[in-house]
Amino acid sequence: MLQNSTICITGGAGFIGSELASVLVEHNKVVVFDNFSRNALSSKVCANHPNLTVIKGDICDFDAVFEACRGADYIIHCAGIAGINTVCRSPTRTLQVNMIGSWNLLEAAARHGLVRRVISFSTSEVFGGMAFGSSEMDRSVIGAAGEARWTYAVSKLAEEHMSIAYCREKGLPSTVLRPFNIYGPGQVGEGALKIFVEQALKNEPITIYGDGTQIRSWCYVSDMVAATLLCMENDGAIGESFNIGNVRSVETIYGLANTV
Repeated sequence: MLQNSTICITGGAGFIGSELASVLVEHNKVVVFDNFSRNALSSKVCANHPNLTVIKGDICDFDAVFEACRGADYIIHCAGIAGINTVCRSPTRTLQVNMIGSWNLLEAAARHGLVRRVISFSTSEVFGGMAFGSSEMDRSVIGAAGEARWTYAVSKLAEEHMSIAYCREKGLPSTVLRPFNIYGPGQVGEGALKIFVEQALKNEPITIYGDGTQIRSWCYVSDMVAATLLCMENDGAIGESFNIGNVRSVETIYGLANTV
């Protein structure tokens, strides 16, 4: 476990970011940078921890990102727009935040230098409809241009290329993680399992998009956190991309709704 380090988490008020902050803050200085469009951090025990510094800012503001990263030994880049409804409503904003925001973060880290690791969060969506059984080196499959859903996948794939390019060209010790449907307590946003549970608790009909035969791999948030920590500490992760999911927890959306 990392100790006595300074760790900057962009999007640190989000679901996964706040979980990472909770785990790391006891033995490290943690800086959370977020615009707080979603706030899972406020409900965490660590919200008032003396080792936690919270900065409200926009990932598209380079100067703000540069200052937030100042002095960081490790940077975890969770900030981004996700969720099919949000993406479809704001595809241009999705591209701006996920691409320009990622460039801002990587460029800031490179200019500061001495950063031990930059972890960039991508998504399983870069594999498109071919994500089942995919390995790290499989081809990414993107749908037709103009189809709103693929805007998110394209923006995250661009982030992956930027992260690896900064590693190879500028020596930035970066790693890419591709989460596969993370779930767990405190989830905010548009996760299917969260929405299904909330609808069930209210005795409302569970909403399924499409025919429900879509297959998803469900990964518990503590496993995602553990994978992130391993990639922060293991030098073999530098310049690599990792799929983070659970092959033993594969279910159709319809099956998941029935289970809930």
